[in-house]
Amino acid sequence: MPGFKPIPLGRPIPNLPHAVSCSLPTMEAIRGYEEKKPEIISHLTSGYPRFVLHPFVQQLTAHFNAKTAYIGLKLWLTSSEAMATRLEVYLNGQAKLVRLNTGTIYGIAHPDEGELNSKAKSFLQHVGGFLSSRQAEDELVKLGLITKAYEEILFSGDSELEIKHNLLKVLPEASGDDLFITNSGMNAIYSTFSSLREIQSQRGKTIWIQLGWLYLDTIAILKKFIQNPEDYVFIADVFDKAALSKLFADKGNLIAGVITEIPSNPLIQTTDINFISDLCKQHQVSLVVDTSISSLFSLNVLRYVDVLVNSLTKYTAYEGDVIAGLAVINPDSRDANQLRPLLAKSVEHLYKRDCDRLAAQIANTEKVLAQIAANTMRVATYLEKDPRVMDVFWSLAPESKDNFLTIARNPLSVGSMISFTVRGSLELFYDRLSLPKGPSFGMKTSLICPFMYLAHYDIVTHDEGRKELYSYGINPDLLRLSVGAESSDSIISALNLALG
Repeated sequence: MPGFKPIPLGRPIPNLPHAVSCSLPTMEAIRGYEEKKPEIISHLTSGYPRFVLHPFVQQLTAHFNAKTAYIGLKLWLTSSEAMATRLEVYLNGQAKLVRLNTGTIYGIAHPDEGELNSKAKSFLQHVGGFLSSRQAEDELVKLGLITKAYEEILFSGDSELEIKHNLLKVLPEASGDDLFITNSGMNAIYSTFSSLREIQSQRGKTIWIQLGWLYLDTIAILKKFIQNPEDYVFIADVFDKAALSKLFADKGNLIAGVITEIPSNPLIQTTDINFISDLCKQHQVSLVVDTSISSLFSLNVLRYVDVLVNSLTKYTAYEGDVIAGLAVINPDSRDANQLRPLLAKSVEHLYKRDCDRLAAQIANTEKVLAQIAANTMRVATYLEKDPRVMDVFWSLAPESKDNFLTIARNPLSVGSMISFTVRGSLELFYDRLSLPKGPSFGMKTSLICPFMYLAHYDIVTHDEGRKELYSYGINPDLLRLSVGAESSDSIISALNLALG
C-alpha cells in the first residue's frame, strides 16, 4: 500500500503556518476553488500566497480596516512603501485612494468595488506585491493580537550572505553584486522585465517575445505592461527555429527581449539555448530565462542569457514554507552595468525572517534535489511504460532530451516535474489518488494538480479555449506532478492504484 494518507480539503501543505500550498483533493474542490464557491472556500485555511491572502495578512488587514480612515474601503497591505506607490500609480484615476503608512506597514485602500478589487489584486499578484506572511505575523505580535510568532528553525548569522554564498557555488561567473534576492519569483521576473524595457525602449526596441507557453503571471506581465498590444509576440513552439529566425530577420531592430522558461511550464520542454542566445546577441536583444522548473542548481545557463530568473520557493525552500525569488545578471551581458542600479531600485527585498528561514534550508538544496531527481527518473520511467498513461513530459523526454542535457549540470539533474495525461477519466484518477494535491512544486513533499484548471480555468472550461490549448500541444486535462523526496516505491504505488 502507498505511504500517503489523503489530506483534507484546505489543509496546508506542508502542515506549517507559512506553507505555500493547500490541499485541493478532488476535481469538485478544484472547480469550487476557481469559482469561489463558499462551501469550498470556507475550508481553506491557507493557499498559495500570491493568490490567496495568508490568514496572518487577513487578520492584520482587518485590524487596520476597522480604523476610521479605512472603514468601508478595500485595503491591500503591500510588501513595501515603494510597492504601495506602484499600486497607487497603477490605480491612479480609477477612484479615490487612501494610503496606509505606519512606518513599517504600508498599503492602499480604495472603494470596495468588484472590478477595482480585481484590478488591484491581479496587479499585486503579477508583480509580487503582497505583504509577507511572516512580516504580518511579526506585526500582529507587536500589536498584541497574537501572543508569539511560530517557532521555526532560522539561520542565526547574515542570512543574505549565506544565501548568496550557496548560490555562487553554482554561479561562479557572477559576483554577489549580480545577485538580487527578491520577495517572490514573480517580482524577480517583473523587475527584470521593467528594467530591461527601460533600457531597450531608449534604443527604439519595444517588441517582446514570449517563447513557449509560460507561467500565467509571466504571460500577464508581458500582455499588461507592454505599451502597445502589437509589441507582444507569442511563439508557442519552443522548437520553432524557423519562426524565430524569420521574426528576427523581419523585425530584429525592433525586438527588445525574449522571455522563456527552461524547461517550460507545463510541457517541460527545453529550447535550443545555443541557437536562441546567438540570435539574441546578433540583434542586441535581451534574453531572460526562468529556470524554476528544474532549478538553477540543476542547470548551467547564465553564460547564455542576459538575466537568469528563478523562484527560490522551488527546491531551495524545499520545506515548502517560504516565498522568495532571484534575478541574476550575467556580468558579461552588454547591459550589465546599466541593469544593476535599475534592478537594485526595482526589486522588492525579501523580508528578514523569510530570509532567515530560506538561509536555514539552502545549504541542503543540492542533497534534497539529488534525492528528488532520482525519484523523478524512476517515476517518469514508470509512467512512460504504463499503457494507462497517454503522454508523458519531463526533462529527458525524447523531443528535448538533447537540448536539456546540453545545459544540465549532470545527466541526473532532472528536477521534480513530470506532466502527463491518463487514458481514462481525469476526475476519476485525480479523486482516487492519495498523493498530496495542490499548487506549487519543488518541495520535499510530492504534489500533483490538474495544472491548466488551476492556472487557466477560464480557458479550460469552454470549447474554444480547449481547442486553443490543443493547438499549442497542451491537453487541457494535463496533470502536473512534482515528485518529492518520499519513497519512490510509495509514489509509484499511489499512481498505480489511482490508475486502477
